Amino acid sequence: MKKWSFYLSIIGIIGFIMFQVGNKTIVANESNQDLTKLVSVLEDEHILINEWSLYSREMMESQKVDHYVTQLKDKFSDWSWSHSVEENQETITGTSISSDYIEEIKIVAHGPMQTYVMYEVKGKNWSTHAEDFIAKSWPEQVRTIFHAEPQTFSCIKGEFGDKIDEALPVYMSGLLEAFDAEEIEALEEENFVSTSAYSPLFTETISVDHEMNLQLGLRKPDGMGGNTTLVVGTPIITIEY
Repeated sequence: MKKWSFYLSIIGIIGFIMFQVGNKTIVANESNQDLTKLVSVLEDEHILINEWSLYSREMMESQKVDHYVTQLKDKFSDWSWSHSVEENQETITGTSISSDYIEEIKIVAHGPMQTYVMYEVKGKNWSTHAEDFIAKSWPEQVRTIFHAEPQTFSCIKGEFGDKIDEALPVYMSGLLEAFDAEEIEALEEENFVSTSAYSPLFTETISVDHEMNLQLGLRKPDGMGGNTTLVVGTPIITIEY
């Protein structure tokens, strides 16, 4: 339990950095390709995908929120919309559910000065329908929702169909090679390893002490039975693990 708390604290810290870091100008059509590149490598490695997410966000001026929300509700009038207020945070959420994925828009206001717009598409098994949406419709949705080019995060959770015999650090090395990635830092436990790295395959990067754009986590189940789990994200992991 201690090691998982340690890992989750790391993810929490990085998540805070993700939320606070300034928006970067990137090309939407390149960012959605980061997700398909992750999929391609994992499929080549015979890893079963059971969860994926493409998440974009940008900061906006708080005084323009009301007009912006009205426009979004007009443009996405067939979505379900909700509104909540907790302490000093106001959240407006729009949701659309299809058979292969869920789309969600969130406008989150932290007091009068800090407002974020977030758009996420997520699904379970990767499908032709999902791939077609990400390739063709997602860039158009991004142009409709955001005023500029948002920062985008791609993340996949999967598992190995067969029990792997190699030690986790050995298998992690193989994955880094598959992603043409250079390790920056790593955490190793008996049944768990995580790595931050840099790969030229991906467009998004963040800088902490070093420039990085890839995170991977591998976990073997405790005890007998169960499959080894992988979570991988660019530039960082955003799926709970």
